[in-house]
Amino acid sequence: MAKPTTRFICQACGAPHAKWQGRCDACGEWNTLSEEVTEARGPGPAAKAAGGRRVEFVGLKGKSAPPARILTGIAELDRVLGGGMVPASAVLVGGDPGIGKSTILLQAAARIASAGRRSLYISGEEAVEQVRLRAARLGLTDSPMGLAAATSLRDIVASLEGEGDVALVIIDSIQTVWLDALDSAPGTVSQVRACAAELIRLAKARGFAIVLVGHVTKEGTLAGPRVLEHMVDATLYFEGDRGHQFRILRAVKNRYGATDEIGVFEMTERGLVEVANPSALFLAERRGNVSGSAVFAGIEGTRPVLVEVQCLLSPSAGGSPRRQVVGWDSGRLAMLLAVLETRCGLGVGQNDVYLNIAGGLRIAEPAADLAVAAALISAATDRPTDPGAVYFGEVGLSGEVRQVSQAETRLREAQKLGFTAATLPRRVARGSGTPAALPGLKLSETGHLADLVAVFAAQTVKRRNVDAPATGKA
Repeated sequence: MAKPTTRFICQACGAPHAKWQGRCDACGEWNTLSEEVTEARGPGPAAKAAGGRRVEFVGLKGKSAPPARILTGIAELDRVLGGGMVPASAVLVGGDPGIGKSTILLQAAARIASAGRRSLYISGEEAVEQVRLRAARLGLTDSPMGLAAATSLRDIVASLEGEGDVALVIIDSIQTVWLDALDSAPGTVSQVRACAAELIRLAKARGFAIVLVGHVTKEGTLAGPRVLEHMVDATLYFEGDRGHQFRILRAVKNRYGATDEIGVFEMTERGLVEVANPSALFLAERRGNVSGSAVFAGIEGTRPVLVEVQCLLSPSAGGSPRRQVVGWDSGRLAMLLAVLETRCGLGVGQNDVYLNIAGGLRIAEPAADLAVAAALISAATDRPTDPGAVYFGEVGLSGEVRQVSQAETRLREAQKLGFTAATLPRRVARGSGTPAALPGLKLSETGHLADLVAVFAAQTVKRRNVDAPATGKA
């Protein structure tokens, strides 16, 4: 019989090492190697293994029925999942501590149970009484869902195998579950990988949907091995500041729906409340007569979202100018500043630049370039943008404004919210599938960023001519 072997596993990335060393060669992290004992495999090549059955191969042509869905009763959560929970699927939910992961899952489990489906909530971080206190605060005490507190994988598997018709199982969290056959501590790479694999196997075999709650590192990524995200069918991230009432649930992986789909929630005393029209919520406190502000017509997944881009320029006190960005890519901001300086002759490089996406939403698509540029130009010239205008378009290094996808969807969302003008890339208005005009919405095409700078420069000259007689200066 083969003897057990000792390996050193990196707790940050899961890479194995033959001996201990201070720095992981795979990810570069320091002091992350932990000793783990594994059973060595017996001799003999895998090709000579007996007892297997032949796998049946089929062709690509054929039809399959769409997967059945279990509606959670929370429209925003169902939207992110692609229409609801899929039986025999595995979902991984991550987010910062206190962001609302346990709250939204407890609400979903209670509503599914109230609809007549068996749902179980297994907590490894809180006692039963603590979960009951949260359920009482959320008004969920009348729900017939099952609640338990356990961390042993053997106990959890034995309990689930003894249950009847279960529709949903929630494990909060996977880092607290441990298997006694492994010598490593709970939360380590080997424990998380083994426990998650066994729970997902059981969910596939028994046909219930399982949700695994995962911790995140200080960098904002899911803790544990990267293979955990590959094992599940969907990965959801909770975004937002705990000091802010808005929460964004984003799907970064979904085998049964669209990726980058978002759900918007508002944290209240009664739990997380879904927001049906996030654009109106993000623009509720906007002041249109302030320079450095522009409205971006964006797309998050399949949903159009309008958000306000805020920019503030301040004279630098000396040394290297500061660039502070919240909700956007700092690298693209540096690129836009270089384009405005070099291609458009707008001197903003010696100022401290502060950029913020209002509402706590993080924008990743390049279509926000034109809206950010409009906010920068507005702040540099001290001239407000048109309060009834939206902006979208990608900016290239030569200053050209490039076309973006789903222009019609963006324009219709702006029209629905009462906007009267839109600045967009040239020829998009006459492109395929995009209307030449929308009632009450004036389209302004621009081919180069210098054209947008000229619009604000013309407003500045006009303002000076109006103010000249009053000040006595020509």
